[in-house]
Amino acid sequence: MMRTAPRMLTAAATALALLLTGCGGDSGDDDGKITLRFQSLAWQKESVDANKALVAQWNATHPDVRVEYVQGSWDSVHDQLLTSFEGGEAPDIIHDASDDLADFAYGGYLADLGELLPDRLKSDIPRRSWRTTTFGGKVYGVPFLQEPRVLVANARWLKKSGVRVPTPDKPWSWAEFRDVTRELGDADEGKYGVAWPLKEPVSATLNLSLSTGGKMFHRGADGKVEVRFDQADEIMPRTVHDQVNGDKSASATTLGMGGSDTLPGFFGGKYAMVPLGFSYRQQLAQQAPEGFDWQVLPAPAGPEGLTQGVSPQTLSVAEDSPHKKEAAAFLDFFLQPRNMVRLARGDWMLPTGQEALKDRALHTTENDWAVGTALAAHLRSAPAQSVRGYPEWKDKVATPALQEYYSGAIGLPELRERLVEDGNLVLARYQR
Repeated sequence: MMRTAPRMLTAAATALALLLTGCGGDSGDDDGKITLRFQSLAWQKESVDANKALVAQWNATHPDVRVEYVQGSWDSVHDQLLTSFEGGEAPDIIHDASDDLADFAYGGYLADLGELLPDRLKSDIPRRSWRTTTFGGKVYGVPFLQEPRVLVANARWLKKSGVRVPTPDKPWSWAEFRDVTRELGDADEGKYGVAWPLKEPVSATLNLSLSTGGKMFHRGADGKVEVRFDQADEIMPRTVHDQVNGDKSASATTLGMGGSDTLPGFFGGKYAMVPLGFSYRQQLAQQAPEGFDWQVLPAPAGPEGLTQGVSPQTLSVAEDSPHKKEAAAFLDFFLQPRNMVRLARGDWMLPTGQEALKDRALHTTENDWAVGTALAAHLRSAPAQSVRGYPEWKDKVATPALQEYYSGAIGLPELRERLVEDGNLVLARYQR
């Protein structure tokens, strides 16, 4: 996580950078009233509008504790936060993702929310979600939005083929999924059963492998973590490898793409299915050609059923904030069930709160909200959530190794050797 952080900025440069991002300054006004800075990473218009509307609603009813909305960016949030933490100018309330919190938590930059949050909020979000933001027995963020991976399919193509269409109650196994993509694809005609957009292959591999019992990271009795690549870890990546290199049922050209890059080919009839995050439905709804019929299917299941890993979006409070109680009160307001539904719909994701998940708007067949909501109970903490050194392992070891394996450049034995042997050398430096 420290790979690009500008740790040697001068004090003057740091102050200037923070001033420009809108995160600097005091958290109190001249009249003694409190101002909390809330840095949001919302970027879609519906989501930004929902965030700003909730901030305005809070301010209208809490004249003594004003919240200032600050716009951040997912592209630069880690380095920007690190700079602001080190400069003592962090926003009071921080929007991030759970897989970005570990080093901030262990570094003492985030407040422990365990005693600050109301029982209502703590009980509404299930324990499996709280595990994504708990490090060393302390809670450093509120997980509030989550996104399962799903299969987005050309509904007419599936219907015409006659293959069994999976449901959350009766999903495809990984073996059946491979058979179906062989049935749907015809590489000679430039048509493929599936397109895997794996420009960033690590998260998809780790999170989908939970369905087969794959864990990759194993913590010993001494608290130290080691990488293993067992038989259960092989199933998902071997399926992709064989679809691309053996069956020719998956397009090799999409391996280097991001999710959005595959949509023109999907709309053009080149791919029957694309594994994507649930929020991509917004792009499908907005960009699909008139008459194009798409549907959402659950990801393949293994011995552990539909289980998959997620790294929820989170809200944290800076340890240096002098108004932690007021910040926690804002979180309680911001994450009331009705508000959580509004935020989830704005981002086309799922709320973590159990009351919010009951909302009728999330169980509609329109845009297949109901399919995603049915997956919520199967979402677990991503395997690498609390592993120190994971970002370096991901960037320097796992990403290039998986990219080469998926493309056919290396085989399974070399993939295992690099993930495990090279990977454990990286993790060992963080666990001395």
